[in-house]
Amino acid sequence: MTPNVNSIASRLHVRQLRLLVALGDHGSLLKAANQVGLTQPGASKALQEIETTLGTALFTRTRRGLEANDAGHCAIRYARLIYTDLSHMREEIAGILRGHGGRVAVGVIMGAVPLLTRAVSALISRQPEMSVEIIEDASETLLSLIDAGRLDLAICRTSVSQHPEMYESVKLQDETLAVVANVQHPLRKAKKVTLKDLAAYRWVVYRANMPMRVLLEREFQQAAIRFPSSLLETTSAFATLSLLQDNPSFVALVSIDVAQFFVRHEATRILPLSFTSRSEPYELVTTRGAPLSPGARLLRNELVAGKVVLGG
Repeated sequence: MTPNVNSIASRLHVRQLRLLVALGDHGSLLKAANQVGLTQPGASKALQEIETTLGTALFTRTRRGLEANDAGHCAIRYARLIYTDLSHMREEIAGILRGHGGRVAVGVIMGAVPLLTRAVSALISRQPEMSVEIIEDASETLLSLIDAGRLDLAICRTSVSQHPEMYESVKLQDETLAVVANVQHPLRKAKKVTLKDLAAYRWVVYRANMPMRVLLEREFQQAAIRFPSSLLETTSAFATLSLLQDNPSFVALVSIDVAQFFVRHEATRILPLSFTSRSEPYELVTTRGAPLSPGARLLRNELVAGKVVLGG
């Protein structure tokens, strides 16, 4: 039976976590021991203590060294996460003591990437030593990362959550959508484009149930056109751009900010399609009632100030 978390927390030490990470890197008890400053017998004893604490064997002893089993891979993965978090804590405290806010981890959906990067650039110009981690993904994933404490805040939408009351959110900006395509797309010179014109082309879109995808499906339904069944689904702006570059017949639905970024770099063309539906606004989301780190407060203030400038 696996021990409870309080038992594990009281018996597991940071050096043991370092040993797990080193074993994952080297697969050798001797090399791992040298990396963490232990003798080989000391490392062997520490590994035995770890396995006793977790209630299971983590490695198989072979001629080539130690091979992690499924439980071992799990333990190594979490040891890396914990050790990385300790590094981030040190980095943030050092930043706070130096007076520049330290570190912030922020999530963002694809359409809001330009909005976030403008705010980050402005913040870094005033706080040049500050560290910022940016994770781009769908709202559902970003909210789960906030729940797990992996993100300080995110620009996404709480409407995808079954429990939106868990979050505090501030409307940042309305989203305007655009259809983009390769600069050599067959409809690149059209003065006006309809969904009927685009129905036969391969679409690059968000996966099902995401707000941007829902809006596109609603537009097809209102136009009495069958929604395409063969789609390319991604939450990555770079993957979207790469797909459009590789195939001149593809079209993609993105935010106007992303579309204009692509166009400024002469990577795509915006097709003249008008939508009847309105997209949901971007929200700046944090955990309800949870205190923000100094770095998160600085970025939040930058984004909220940008909202005033943008008139959002």
